[in-house]
Amino acid sequence: MNICVFLSAADLDDRYTVPAREFAELLGRGGHTLVWGGSESGLMKVVADGVQEAGGRLVGVSVDFLAAKARTNADEMVTAKDLAERKALLLEKSDAIVIMVGGTGTLDEATEILELKKHGKHTKPVVLLNTAGFYDGLHQQFRRMEDEGFLPLPLTELVFFAEDGVGALAYLEESAGLQ
Repeated sequence: MNICVFLSAADLDDRYTVPAREFAELLGRGGHTLVWGGSESGLMKVVADGVQEAGGRLVGVSVDFLAAKARTNADEMVTAKDLAERKALLLEKSDAIVIMVGGTGTLDEATEILELKKHGKHTKPVVLLNTAGFYDGLHQQFRRMEDEGFLPLPLTELVFFAEDGVGALAYLEESAGLQ
């Protein structure tokens, strides 16, 4: 399965890097392909290293202004002209999406993917990996949106919140009929 992971390119502490590395190793050992932003820095590098070292493939989608930070030994690397094209290519090349910890770029990617799913523009499973409770506030906000009628479909049909990589991957594999 081609699994797109949206995540930070920042250097983060062990609260985030250790679970990210464990999730990456699960992907690689499972024979999955990582589809990601292509960066060779921060958490993006941690995940790419883990997937590659565990036997998985890497498909990167960088963007012109970040091309100098792109991983040179990915199995495939595409450079998009802008962030909008990058998001479209990441979605196109994936079978499922995982949203890991990140900043405004990750939040932008997450909300666009969820908005597209809400409108039926894709039916791919989306997992929000809530490492160290990072997305607790967002989960609460989504529940409020659902309770107050802002979501036209149940939250459980839009996104699955996983507390760890094992739960995230199990959900994705079950959604794809691999379990």
